[in-house]
Amino acid sequence: MTGIIVFEFVIDAKIGTKLPPQVVEVELYPSNRTDAQIVADQKKDMAERRAFEKEKQRQFQKLEKKFGM
Repeated sequence: MTGIIVFEFVIDAKIGTKLPPQVVEVELYPSNRTDAQIVADQKKDMAERRAFEKEKQRQFQKLEKKFGM
C-alpha cells in the first residue's frame, strides 16, 4: 500500500503539475520621451482606470438594486 502511494506521488510530480507559460505584454516607450509626454500618458491611463472603476461600481449598484439590498 505504501508503495502505491509513493508511486502516485512520483507520477503526479512528473505529469500535469507544470503551469502553462503566461504571456505578458509590455508597452515599449521611446527613450527620448519628454516629461510632458510621460505626464500625459499617466493622465490618460488614470482616466481609463477611473472609467473602468466607475463602470464596475455601476454594475454592482445594478446588482444591488436587482437583489433588493
